[in-house]
Amino acid sequence: MKNYLSLIVGIFILASSCKSALNPDSAESAAESLALTIDAASGQHVQISQDNDQYLIKTTGVDPYLFLKGLPRKLEKEELVLTFSYSATAEFGLQLFFMPPTTEGRSISSIMVPASSSLKTFSIDLGAKMEELKWGDSGDQLRLDFGNKADVTIEIKELAIRSRNEEEKRLAQEKENFKKNDLAMNEQFIAYLKKRFENSINQVKVASDKINITGQIAGEPAGYSLVEILPGGQPFDDSSYGIPLPIADPSFSIEVDRYQQEDGLRYDRGLSSWAIVRKNQDRFELQSHAHYPDEIQAKYTLEPAKLKSKKGLGGYASNRGFQSDLDELQISSVTVNVSLSSFLNLTDNGNSIEHKYLGKSYYMSKSYLDNLDATFKTAAQRNIVCSAIILVQSADQSTDHNAGALLQHPDFAPGANVFFTMPRMDNLKSVHAYAAALDFLASRYCQPGDPYGRIHSFTMQNEVDQGIVWTNMGADRPLQVFLANYYQSMRLAYNIIRNYDSHAEVLGSFTHSWNESATGGDYFAGYYTTKEMVEGIINYSNVEGDFKWGLACHPYPQDLTEPKTWNDTRATFSKSSPLVTFKNLEVLDDWIKQTDHKYLKKVKRTLWLSENGTNSKSYSEQDLKEQAAGFAYAWKKFKQLDGIDAIQWHNWIDNRGEFGLRIGLRRFPDDETEPGGPKPVWHLYKAAGTSTEESAFEPYKEVIGISDWQELATKPLTP
Repeated sequence: MKNYLSLIVGIFILASSCKSALNPDSAESAAESLALTIDAASGQHVQISQDNDQYLIKTTGVDPYLFLKGLPRKLEKEELVLTFSYSATAEFGLQLFFMPPTTEGRSISSIMVPASSSLKTFSIDLGAKMEELKWGDSGDQLRLDFGNKADVTIEIKELAIRSRNEEEKRLAQEKENFKKNDLAMNEQFIAYLKKRFENSINQVKVASDKINITGQIAGEPAGYSLVEILPGGQPFDDSSYGIPLPIADPSFSIEVDRYQQEDGLRYDRGLSSWAIVRKNQDRFELQSHAHYPDEIQAKYTLEPAKLKSKKGLGGYASNRGFQSDLDELQISSVTVNVSLSSFLNLTDNGNSIEHKYLGKSYYMSKSYLDNLDATFKTAAQRNIVCSAIILVQSADQSTDHNAGALLQHPDFAPGANVFFTMPRMDNLKSVHAYAAALDFLASRYCQPGDPYGRIHSFTMQNEVDQGIVWTNMGADRPLQVFLANYYQSMRLAYNIIRNYDSHAEVLGSFTHSWNESATGGDYFAGYYTTKEMVEGIINYSNVEGDFKWGLACHPYPQDLTEPKTWNDTRATFSKSSPLVTFKNLEVLDDWIKQTDHKYLKKVKRTLWLSENGTNSKSYSEQDLKEQAAGFAYAWKKFKQLDGIDAIQWHNWIDNRGEFGLRIGLRRFPDDETEPGGPKPVWHLYKAAGTSTEESAFEPYKEVIGISDWQELATKPLTP
């Protein structure tokens, strides 16, 4: 097999150029700078004093920002770099908005400015964004957002826009080359998914030690071969191909060993896909779509997941207390956050559980697993269905930096609002480590008798339509390039968990941004729409073999702080609604029931509302009543829709780290008056689906503005 490191060189060439826009301590250009001026009377959550071109800024809230005065003249062609000298008492995330207007799509985010006790120069190359937005005319403005923390003191002076220096020109060219390469790769994915081949792989069966691949050649088989494509490889890149196996018959059946050695590692070919190729001069050309395993022999015979009710909890953990809620609220399903980076180690730290994956030892942090064991055991004792939300943090946030470096995507770009990384799959060592962590979870939590509890499904990553925030693989990634990475992560996890449980499935995690990105409709690479992503996964399922995947959707209200979701203006009763919130759950219900969207065109896919809640802006009586009314409205809508299997209320308990929201069923655990106390919405959640539902829900009709629950009957959808 060819060197696995070259598998996706076409995608990741010049990967470091994604980070080239930021140049702390960059040398100044010899060209004259255009001085910029902060409007000291503008903005919010800041105190500011000015001495000529020197500004002393102190943040006073969680959304501090200031406006610059309009450009005094049109910028010259080469004036592309924002530069300033600064000091700061703490690191902060800088976001720049190019005005007018002020929208997320007209911004650059993920700019981390380090703390500094002395003045130092910081430069940001604005060229790509300026060109995209045609920004730089006289009067155009910038808004500077200084992170999300109060009590940070920042000194800024010599704020200006200047020409690029030679190093910045080189980096800008690298970034431009990377972008062109990305766009070309995006077109290759589109062409591949649309292509109709005469030949096909019909079925891939994975047994304990063998894999059987059957297929069909349209004509004579002479010159055709079967090839393996390892995880992370691309079907249209012949450097991804394993050793070709000649095809002798038009209708062929080829059996291969399941396990193989490569680069000093034993790997599972059951994680690979298979395709037909034909040699043309010195290269192989693709002659079929790739095909993943259709059947995987499971180690155990386990009972399928069975929901006792539609009520669940999001972000469940046994160490959060209030375990009686599982019984009192009649909880049937939970999601559990599982960070691979928090337990995967390459060496034994003395408090580890050794896991041998295909002959290689990995070490799992016992302290983290003790909490997982307790969580999954507690749920299993009550026959609660569990989905583990699989998260990957950056190398810097990992318990083992070396393990984290294997899992972190090579184009990961850290920033103020970047929380997790897309898993890395461009080399065998990274795939092996990622697979080992997932295999450990499946082997431990998919056993007869549930000795450590049970995982019924993996929810892969979090809110991937906001990929730049929650599943980061750099900025400016075209949809198909991003989607291909996510889809491969889903496939890998699915093939691993099905080794242990023939009923297990994977779920894709998405926000309420159904047909409008989280930027409000503006193009902003790194933000996609749920609809285009799930229909993209359908396209892959159609051409590469279907698998049991479902949806884990987050239909929060249009404004997460506003519980009166019935007023959501961008949640319409159209199949192409901008958003899907509690107001128009019919859109999800309709999508999941479409024949073309079912597993093998026959079986409805699982659909969980896996993270959602209504907010209480404070703990005042009125705010608590409106939060409860939001749930009452959602429940009465939700219970009519049999395409939606369950709702997991998030957050179970108010969390200080959740951007100021109070979306829990219970108060903050450190609340001064009633720590962790049940809110009115808790009592309503308890009553939902019971004989007391009608009487408990009755007072909230007035808040919603209806006289009869029938007014919330499901509505027909327009195209």
